[in-house]
Formats: sequence, C-alpha cells, structure tokens
Amino acid sequence: MMPSVKIVVINYTEKTESTAQHLYYSKKLVASASYMLEEQVKKAIDEIRPQIQAHGGDVEFVDIQEGIVKVNLKGACAGCPMSQMTVKEGIQSYLKDKIPEVKSVEAVQ
Repeated sequence: MMPSVKIVVINYTEKTESTAQHLYYSKKLVASASYMLEEQVKKAIDEIRPQIQAHGGDVEFVDIQEGIVKVNLKGACAGCPMSQMTVKEGIQSYLKDKIPEVKSVEAVQ
C-alpha cells in the first residue's frame, strides 16, 4: 500500500472508531438518564402510596416514555369513579411538582 493511501485508511479508521465510541457512550448516557428518571418516579410514587393505600387502593409504576408516566391503579382505586381525579389531581400533580421531566400521568391496566 502506498504511504498516502495508508494514511487515508488510518485516518478513516480512527474517525470511524471515534464516531462508534461516541455513539456507544451517547446511548449509554441516554440509558443512564432514563434509568435515573425512572428511579425518581418510582421513589415519588412510593412517597404518595400511603395516602392511596389509606383509601383501600394502591398504585404501581408501569412505564415512562417521553415524560408520560403510566401507572396501574389497584384495589379500591381500580373500580372507583374518582380514579381519574386521583391520577390527575393527586399523582400527576405530585410527580410534576417533584420531577420537572414528568409531563403527564396516565392510568393503564
């Protein structure tokens, strides 16, 4: 291989490896941030759980995507006509105050 061609190949390889490493670490950073956000949400839900349990219900974290938290209401809350109010005025208000990344909370089954 001619010296100038060898340099081009080496430079291309170094840039490709650098880009691949950057992409790898970027994905790892995003995954870490998502995990930390999920842990914050779970902790906040644990903080309000006693108030919900005092009324015979319970709340379980299901998922969070793009700032939308999904929860499952259990016990007395599952069939309660006021469950939507519990989700929006109780759980959502608390989570949004505590964690700015939370946009809304939805009940799922």
